[in-house]
Amino acid sequence: MDGTPEAACAKAEEIQNVMATLQNRVGPRKFNAWFKNGTVLSIRDGHVRVTVPNSFVANWVETHYQADIAAAAQEHTGRNWPVVVTIDPALSGKIRRRQLDIQADIVARAGDGRARFVPVPQTQPLRHKLEDFVVGESNKLAYSAALAVAGGKAPFNPLFVHGPCGVGKTHLLQGICVSLSAVRRNGRPLAWRYVSGEQFTNEFISAVRQKKYTEFRDRYRKLNLLAIDDVHFLAAKEGTQGEFLHTYNAIESAGNQIVMASDAHPHLVGDLKEQLVSRFMAGMVVKIDPPDQVTRVAILRRRARMMKLHAPHDVLEYIAMHIRGSVRELEGSLIKLAALSALENGRVTLELATEAMADHLARTDSALTLGDIEAAAATFFGITPADIHSTRRTMTVSAARMVAMFLARRHTRMSYPEIGKFMGKNHSSAVLAVQRMEKLIADGGRLEWMTPAGPKSMPASKVVELLTEQFR
Repeated sequence: MDGTPEAACAKAEEIQNVMATLQNRVGPRKFNAWFKNGTVLSIRDGHVRVTVPNSFVANWVETHYQADIAAAAQEHTGRNWPVVVTIDPALSGKIRRRQLDIQADIVARAGDGRARFVPVPQTQPLRHKLEDFVVGESNKLAYSAALAVAGGKAPFNPLFVHGPCGVGKTHLLQGICVSLSAVRRNGRPLAWRYVSGEQFTNEFISAVRQKKYTEFRDRYRKLNLLAIDDVHFLAAKEGTQGEFLHTYNAIESAGNQIVMASDAHPHLVGDLKEQLVSRFMAGMVVKIDPPDQVTRVAILRRRARMMKLHAPHDVLEYIAMHIRGSVRELEGSLIKLAALSALENGRVTLELATEAMADHLARTDSALTLGDIEAAAATFFGITPADIHSTRRTMTVSAARMVAMFLARRHTRMSYPEIGKFMGKNHSSAVLAVQRMEKLIADGGRLEWMTPAGPKSMPASKVVELLTEQFR
């Protein structure tokens, strides 16, 4: 890519070909839901960069389509490029309402087992190692607990790690599993398995339908360690929760270890069986907060070293000052800076970072905070962020959306139009939601929503208090 108009055209055509191949791989419905609008794909500086509008879409694309994106890019470039997902909230305005509804439907179908599912073997390659984890004040307790589990010296079971998106929960769980890969007991390797809550759900449903329940049970209940990521996905799924409870009891009674990660504290995961909550609370429950300034700089420095990018300390300090949430966003900011510097003279300077990224950093900072609020509200009410973005108006979705808008107004600098736009609504919807919540709290009113066990009710002020604890 020499920067000439001919090269630029060739590159644009190459991207179009990659997108066409991606559409063929995932199918037109999923492609239209996640990639057609509001998602930008580029190939430069040794990676495939996928930019999406919010953290929910980032997590979904990263979890479900990363391999497809890499394969599509490799088909047309001949190289196995790493895929990096970053967030630009300015893209949220390009997503259509119908597209949001399709996203919510795809997520719901994944939950009830109707989506296509390919089981991932125990030996799946994991990306993260414990030695690569950057330790700071916000995560040192969780890291110490992970080390104890990996070393077989944990005086607790289970380990339950919770916190907002992009703070390192998945890194710790995968790091534990990678560490155990080198451990042998009685001359044999330890049996471990890392899965998401969604994968566990889909494997269970598939096993029941295909009459392979015995194989499923043996696959999980004889493990030395089971790592379940996004365990909040089990919320409102009674059958899967029942099976997980049996699996949990079998592993624990055999003296083996369970580790879990969630966006929320066990008590704040909506529609979770009390038997599971009590077992989770019997072990070690530890929260990971967003990294502080010192840790953010350390993360940026390590990432820059991996990218072979010479970034002066004042540039790293500037980025760390403006992005205070997700580690993914910190890494994405470096990728953008590297791309921009390549168009200049190859030097990364504070002036370049300030001029080129000020608007991006300011918008990303606000959106990340809102994304965390939205995820916490969705988890509390037992739904997904996709439901909040959809046009659905059920009692549960409406309550979650109203609470999310109220908390967004209270805890971020975003305006009513920005909040409404982010959630697929208009300015007046955000205003009315905040006003209604304020009235409910002032009058001592209650919020009501539906669960699989029936209707649930709680004072509006109590809901706000519980969710606010998630952000401290």
